[in-house]
Amino acid sequence: MRRTIARTVMALSVVLAALTSGLAAAAPASPAVTYTNPVAAQRADPHVFKHTDGYYYFTATVPAYDRIVMRRATTLQGLSTAAETTIWTKHASGDMGAHIWAPEIHHIGGKWYVYFAAGSTDDIWKIRPYVLETSAANPLTGTWTEKGRIALPLDTFSLDATTFTVGGTRYLSWAQNDPAVGDGTNIYLARLSNPWTVSGSPVMISRPTHAWEKVGHTVNEGPAVIQRGGKVFMSFSASATDSNYCLGLLTASASADLMNPASWTKTPTPVFTSNTATGQYGPGHNSFTTSEDGRSDVLVYHDRSYKDISGDPLNDPNRRTRYQKLYWNADGTPNFGIPVADGVTPVRFSSYNFPDRYIRHWEYRAKIEPNVTNLADSQFRVVTGLAGTGTVSLESANFPGYYLRHRSNGEVWVDKSDGSTGFKADASFYRRAGLADAAGVSFESYNLAGSYVRHYDYLLVTQPADTATARADATFYAE
Repeated sequence: MRRTIARTVMALSVVLAALTSGLAAAAPASPAVTYTNPVAAQRADPHVFKHTDGYYYFTATVPAYDRIVMRRATTLQGLSTAAETTIWTKHASGDMGAHIWAPEIHHIGGKWYVYFAAGSTDDIWKIRPYVLETSAANPLTGTWTEKGRIALPLDTFSLDATTFTVGGTRYLSWAQNDPAVGDGTNIYLARLSNPWTVSGSPVMISRPTHAWEKVGHTVNEGPAVIQRGGKVFMSFSASATDSNYCLGLLTASASADLMNPASWTKTPTPVFTSNTATGQYGPGHNSFTTSEDGRSDVLVYHDRSYKDISGDPLNDPNRRTRYQKLYWNADGTPNFGIPVADGVTPVRFSSYNFPDRYIRHWEYRAKIEPNVTNLADSQFRVVTGLAGTGTVSLESANFPGYYLRHRSNGEVWVDKSDGSTGFKADASFYRRAGLADAAGVSFESYNLAGSYVRHYDYLLVTQPADTATARADATFYAE
């Protein structure tokens, strides 16, 4: 009863504000962005850099491990079809002659730098980090100079160098084996005096300690940094590069001494893992970028579309580059969700009059709720309507083949399609401009004209939108 009264008061307040001042609920700061996956076949360890010249620059590991390739486009999706240029090829002999891995492109001090790992023709597992430089405006057409190997105090297997700045200080982070620590690789951090020179002594900020970091191999590698709200978040990849590959997360305060390992906290469970339902396996070695309008963070990563691999996974060429929006929890931490199914990426729908609440399913019942940390419960793919052209259907992100549909009593559930004409009609809607705000969206039932998906006591139903309250309840924002 108390919840019903609170809901009624809130709804009346929204309507009254709209009637008296002409104001609507604020549209979300980060509107929906969608992409179509996969973006690039046979491209692993993807790195995307958004530059001030209006272009995205993309580089990744190729299956032959013999060269560095690059693309550019004015949109993220455009990288999928952009022409690819080989900017550098491995040496015929000696150092930088084998295992060309995980290139990253960065723009520092007016010049372009590519960080990558390479082995030697004399010892292909003598993997070390190297740097290329060009002063060309367009790095695809520039002449690259080899700045050489990044000199590290410990001369052992080391790879996956990345760079970032916090508080005006530039850092380098990478993965390396230290025999004194044990098998596998750990994550290290050091300051840089220039883009290719470490300053001072590096520190180890993470080593594999949890079971999920040691499946197949003992691995922490592929660090990538994103900053928000005074926090530094560093994702990393763990375990063998098969279906056990996954992402972990380190967190530090931006005002802390990042060179103090105690400043970093590891999330005890992986934050991004294989998902059988969506058919995605071994997601990892990611980078971060932002949408074209700069209002959404985007996760860039690789995975495979199958679980079982014959032989060494490093010899399997089919890791592919993918995108999906990165969301943020109410407490300011990133929420990676699940690796979504191939095809168009899903979105979330927030309530117009309860802006902290999202459409989600709970035990298949559709409702609106705040703080949905099980992100995929609140994500839906907007697909061509099951009833045909002109309609849309909302497919569950974590239950592919399940759709939002209204039942005969008007309740909205997430149900599995049985292929029947009746189900297709119940799960199809006309996408309309938001009834309470044209910047939002409302969903009119395909087979119940004039009835819309709305929330009532926080549960989703289909009802006529014949009052101001109903129209507010039937309006959502795509995020």
